[in-house]
Amino acid sequence: MSQIKFTLNGKSVAIDSNPLRRLLDVLREDFKNTGVKEGCGEGECGACAVLLNGKLVNSCIVPVGAIDGSEIVTIEGFRKTERFKIISDAFAEAGAVQCGFCTPGMIMATEAILSQNPSPTRDEIADGLSGNLCRCTGMNMIIEAVELASKNGGGK
Repeated sequence: MSQIKFTLNGKSVAIDSNPLRRLLDVLREDFKNTGVKEGCGEGECGACAVLLNGKLVNSCIVPVGAIDGSEIVTIEGFRKTERFKIISDAFAEAGAVQCGFCTPGMIMATEAILSQNPSPTRDEIADGLSGNLCRCTGMNMIIEAVELASKNGGGK
């Protein structure tokens, strides 16, 4: 067991844990951040996406020991921001939400895209979302949602 200290959604936290435990499990089980979903468990679907020091990562393949001293933002923390509202509204307007399982990861990926490039092209959006899968909506409506979020100020 090791004590791992990090910032979670703007709050300093610490946990005594096996450093090889998946960040996904720590976030869900220990910190009750259940918006982080397990889809594939192999880093392929993006349902567990979080921001690690501002970069999009799949938390199912990150050992919690690797995040000591880092900053993690989950959908629970991001939803408190103005940019979340712009992105969420754009997803609703574009019809980019159906079952909702992939939505938290898609929104986190959208934040990662728009924080790097406030006015991405359609190809840049598709590339930025390439690590996320949606089995209901299809990617066209999600790409349109990111375009709309960018247009509505989500990239600022």
